[in-house]
Amino acid sequence: MRRPTLFLMVGLPCTGKTTAARRIEIEQNALRLTKDEWVKALYGHENPPSAQDVIEGRLIQIGLRALELGSNVVIDYGLWSRDERSALRQAAADLGAKVEMRYFELAPAEQRRRIDQRQAAAPHTTWPMSDEELAQWAASIEIPTPGELDGGERIDDPPAGFATWSTWRTHRWPPSVS
Repeated sequence: MRRPTLFLMVGLPCTGKTTAARRIEIEQNALRLTKDEWVKALYGHENPPSAQDVIEGRLIQIGLRALELGSNVVIDYGLWSRDERSALRQAAADLGAKVEMRYFELAPAEQRRRIDQRQAAAPHTTWPMSDEELAQWAASIEIPTPGELDGGERIDDPPAGFATWSTWRTHRWPPSVS
């Protein structure tokens, strides 16, 4: 029996993650979990941070269950922190699944052009993003190392205060909106 694959899309907004995730969904017969589609469907013009974390967590639970059942899965929502990626890499390993991480990067001017184009052509699929927000996000993303990308680097231990990545995942992606 083939091992399922967890595809992790890593990158800032409008760098090509969802386009690639849609391609993987078809080519690899994978379940695609794109957070923005869920947030838009549930909240429309709003983008509440507390709901984002819960939606991400619920999608991860669905994705892990799909892996457990033998299906390929694409997690499509940035995964800016190494801890997030490590937690998902460990969860996949615990289920006997492979991980393929894809990192998407663009020059800021091209990213801005794509954001403006998306906002003009399909405003129902996105939210406005200021240059200040883009700069802040670019400064906060932890770019994956070559070892993370090729799977050769061991998975880090969970952060202090967490015995397992599973308990960290529950903390990072809470089960309900508080």
